[in-house]
Amino acid sequence: MSYPHPEYLISAEELAAQLDDPGLRVFDTSVLLHHSDGVYRSEPGRAHYLKEHIAGAGFINLSEDWSDTNSALSNTLPEIDALCRAIGADGIGNDNPVVLYSSSHLMWATRAWWLLRYAGHDNVRVLNGNLSAWRAAGLPTQSGEETYPATSFKAAPRPELFVSTQEVVDGMNAATCTINALPAAIYEGSGDFYYGRPGHIPGSRSLPFADLLRDEFFLPAEELQELLTAQGMLDTPRTMIYCGGGIAATLDGFACMLLGQHNVGVYDGSMSEWASDPARPLKIGTEP
Repeated sequence: MSYPHPEYLISAEELAAQLDDPGLRVFDTSVLLHHSDGVYRSEPGRAHYLKEHIAGAGFINLSEDWSDTNSALSNTLPEIDALCRAIGADGIGNDNPVVLYSSSHLMWATRAWWLLRYAGHDNVRVLNGNLSAWRAAGLPTQSGEETYPATSFKAAPRPELFVSTQEVVDGMNAATCTINALPAAIYEGSGDFYYGRPGHIPGSRSLPFADLLRDEFFLPAEELQELLTAQGMLDTPRTMIYCGGGIAATLDGFACMLLGQHNVGVYDGSMSEWASDPARPLKIGTEP
């Protein structure tokens, strides 16, 4: 079988054939995560981009320009007007086709894809296989900084792509599929690392984001469908996904949309927000 929505992905070879399109916008979206003292600190991946990037690509500063830097939570959703100003400042207009990749983990490309979809952009694709696929194909890279002319982006928001804490609470007792995209040990509360308090949101199931990829490529459609179907993600009226801070969850959400499930919402605050309130319940173990 093939993905119901293959237009959300692009191969390295397909992208190489389109690089001469003056309207095309290609971006490295990388962010580096540093773990210390039980917390993650994010750093824009600009240094990696400056060292090597796909020829012609610009850089999106997700953790600063495309995030609410006044929030107590990192890499969190900004107000829609601020997001659209950032999108336009990076040279993306409503009619520009966009391709996203990362020189770090692919989840940053799906986060940028999710934000653009939320803002109302329809023609956005993720480079399947990430930068490593581009290198493996022997395609050109270069160093230094490249930018696109600033433009304006008009919002057509899709608020349903994000869910609030209250919607997650309501979903605990409703016909909603809630998915934890973190590694199994964090879901179970059995590892050394957790977000404030160990465990998972009661009623949520586990599908670690890493299980969806093989060498930075999304699993073939049939394998991916089997994984998501086993967790009830494709045949439910609404799928809600969370992780530590709303980034890895977009990888699971992107996989849902590849397979035709579009009623998907990412809990932006995720465990960083949920676990901060001791009144919100958490469950230890492998059961939802």
